[in-house]
Formats: sequence, structure tokens, C-alpha cells
Amino acid sequence: MSDPAAAPLSESAAPLRVLLVDDEKNVLRTVEITLKALGYDVTPCTDGAMALARIEATHPPFDLGLFDLKMPGMDGVELVEQVRLRSPTTTCILFTAHGSVETAVEAIRRGAYDFLQKPFNLQEFRHVVDRVAEHHRLRQEVTRLRAQVAEQGGEPAGPATHNARMARVLELAEQVADSPLPVLIEGESGTGKERLAEYLVQRSARRGKPFVRVNCAALPEHLLEAELFGHVKGAFTGAVKDREGRFAAADGGTLFLDEIGEVVPSVQVKLLRFLQSQTFERIGESRTRQVEVRIVAATNLDLDAARRAGSFREDLYYRLNTVRLKLPALRERPEDIPSLVRHFLAVYTQRYGIPLPEVTVEAFQLLLRHPWPGNVRELEGVVQRALIVAQGGPIRP
Repeated sequence: MSDPAAAPLSESAAPLRVLLVDDEKNVLRTVEITLKALGYDVTPCTDGAMALARIEATHPPFDLGLFDLKMPGMDGVELVEQVRLRSPTTTCILFTAHGSVETAVEAIRRGAYDFLQKPFNLQEFRHVVDRVAEHHRLRQEVTRLRAQVAEQGGEPAGPATHNARMARVLELAEQVADSPLPVLIEGESGTGKERLAEYLVQRSARRGKPFVRVNCAALPEHLLEAELFGHVKGAFTGAVKDREGRFAAADGGTLFLDEIGEVVPSVQVKLLRFLQSQTFERIGESRTRQVEVRIVAATNLDLDAARRAGSFREDLYYRLNTVRLKLPALRERPEDIPSLVRHFLAVYTQRYGIPLPEVTVEAFQLLLRHPWPGNVRELEGVVQRALIVAQGGPIRP
């Protein structure tokens, strides 16, 4: 795994494009060489007019703008204002040998993101530019995710990945999404099994139809059976009226059975019958009902081991295991941590109505080193907590 401090943090295929403006040609050349060595695509200009002409002629727009403050004609602050009008997605930095607190405040007030005072050493320069680059990438990612949210009418349903193993899982999910076959999703707690089930539904013709969830571990045996299949009045103590079950509620759609490994043998028998015939009876009723429901089951247990031990029916196991999707743990796909962080930042800054914070390079390094025993769920909780604790400021280790 690469060190995130050694390059711009996003794993984008194309390097960030930088518009560099300085009237001192020696400084311009030195900074250009340094930026190219850091992996940036640099366009040098010697004055503001040339820079604005390049902006007008460049599509897509520049990602970053690095401008000297003191230049003849148009100075750096004026250039920032003009760039913000023509290319509002470009993130700007000013540097100067004539810096002051007042100048920095004025530059930031008029649209610059940061301010770097000359002379600066390579380590300082690199830290500032990479930090601003990460802020820019994060802001662009949030914009993209919010557009996706608006388009889908909810939170983004599709998990993105840079991990080959996870990519194969998603590819298989795409292939089977429209089939009526049962799907078994395996993975440790917190790996996103329910989200993958949602992904299957979103990619299928059942999108917009009922998607009914049942946590099989949360209900005792008699209540789970009644919850799934329904019951008639008087079928058992407490059954004061007729009730339709989750199978009836999911007719035409998908029933997601979470923690299927916790289902007791008596209920396993009824599940097997449904998978074989799509029929069931409510508790206390002899009339057979038929519905059309696609079953997606999930477990954090080793069902094959449970089958061999005799605690899970072999015939039910093979019915459920028609299509098997096994999610890797987060520690096995650390390259996905940055994009997951960006996703959760996009979701929760929008939900809480708070500004998008900067995530420092050091914080990302800490996130990449953590083993994440709670997987994606743990990471989501960390991002939520960090947003609240940071109180609108940068997220630090």
C-alpha cells in the first residue's frame, strides 16, 4: 500500500491540473519542476492575463491555481477573484515574499483557499499543496456524490471499490441482479451485507418494488415464524388479530433475511418449503398462500461449517447458496478507505447541515493503519464522531 503522504491522496487515473502563475521566471521554473516531480500536471504562466486566457481555453477546468501575490498589472488577489468567476471549481493558493496576516485574510476572503509565504522549503511546500489538493479532490467527490444522491432520490446505493476482490463481488452481483435466484451474502459484521442487498435490488427489475428486511437474530423462535409468515387471530397467546407476514408484504419484490444462520430448525423447514414452491401458510391457518418473492439472505457465520455440524439444514443451505457473494473485510481492502471516508462525509455533512471539513494527511494515514475490526460500520461511526468533534474545523488524528 502506498504512503498517502507521498502523492496526492486520490487514486484518480489523471493527475490534478495546476495553473501556476509567477512573473519571476526562475521561481516559475523551479516551482513547475517541483510540482511535476510530485505528480501534478502543470501549466505555467507569467502574468494574470495569460492565466485567464489559458482558463478560457482549457476544458475541463484546472483543479488548482497557484498564484504569486505581487505581479505587475493584475496581482494575485485580483487573479483569484477573476478565476473564481470563470472557473469556480478551481481551488486557489497564493504565495508571496510580501506576506502579512492582513494580506492572507484578504486573499482568503476573496476566494483563496490557502496562503504560503516565501521563502518556503520543499517539505513545507509539498505539505501545503498536497493538503489543498486533497481538499479539492474531496470537494469534487462530495459534489459528485450529492449529484448522485439527487439523481437517485436518496443516498448512493452502489458501493464503489478500488479492490480487485470486491470488484469481482460487485460484478457477480450485477450479473445475477435480475435473476429470481436466491442469493447468500457472507461476510463479517459491518462489511455492508445489507448495502450489497440494496445494490442487488437497485440493479434489478424489482427496483421500486417492496424491499422487506428481517433481522432473524433479533426475534425469538415463535415470533420470527409469525413475523415471516403471519398468523390468524387466536393462533397463539397474544395473537389478538389477523396479521400478514413479511412474505406477503414482500410480494413482487425482495425479502432480505439478515443473520440467516440464527434461524432455528423449525423455521428452517418452512423457509425451505417456500424456496421450493413459493408457498406458505399463516400460523393457525390451513389455507396455502402463494407469493412471488426473491430471497436474499445474509450471515456472518460459516454456514458450511454449521451445515457440517448439523445445526443448519443441508437442503436449505444448498437452496440459499445458489448464488454466493462473500464480502471481504475492510482490512483486506484498505485502498477503499479514502473513498468510503469521502462517501460518509458527503452523507453526514448533508444530513447534519454542517460544512465539509478538511481531512488532514495525518488523519488519513491513521485511518489506513487501523485494522478496523468493526469493518465499514466502524469506519462510518468514526467519521460521524469526527465530524461532531471537529466542530467545523479540520479532521485531525
